[in-house]
Amino acid sequence: MSDLGAIVPAAPVLATYSLACLVLFITPGPDMSLSLAKTLANGRRAGLLAMLGTMTGCCVHTVLAAIGISALLAASATAFTVLKIVGALYLLWLAVGAVRHGSVLRLDATERREETGRRSFLLGLAVNLTNPKVVLFFVTFLPQFVDPANPQAAGQLLFLGLYMVALTTPLAALLVLGADRAVGVMSRRPRLMRAVDLTFAAVFGAFALRIALLQGR
Repeated sequence: MSDLGAIVPAAPVLATYSLACLVLFITPGPDMSLSLAKTLANGRRAGLLAMLGTMTGCCVHTVLAAIGISALLAASATAFTVLKIVGALYLLWLAVGAVRHGSVLRLDATERREETGRRSFLLGLAVNLTNPKVVLFFVTFLPQFVDPANPQAAGQLLFLGLYMVALTTPLAALLVLGADRAVGVMSRRPRLMRAVDLTFAAVFGAFALRIALLQGR
């Protein structure tokens, strides 16, 4: 029980992390675009399998990040601090980018044709695993919620990544099931999408500022 307590973050930290995950989820990106595009072109089954592929990719990123970051922490606490600072700068860059450019839902025009479930799943997995922004995000985002003094830091990193997958997978499934309506809302309401971008910028900008203040003490 004590090990579980060391792995699961304190309630305020978990609540903040959950908010960040939800804001990240509602901000359109390659994973969401692929799932919705496959749904519109090949049906809900293809969309769901593509979504499961992207979520599997997130699990792979989580394991690799936990292994790599825990090894870095074991080698040098200073290096871990540097990683957190770099992560804060990256989050700030994402926030500025959201304000300047906004998020774009890209749905490639694809004619409806039969496609195997395996192909849809593997396409989702490949899109997620080969996206360098996803790699960079996992490596810089997860450490912000981990205490470097925690002997179970690797387990905490693993928990955080898998928790995000567990939190957002049901929401992603609902989005796929309502793909037609979701795409319509995103396409016809630019003000709503702008509000999403500004929320993303505010939340992740606040994270970056908080990290900078804590590291400056």
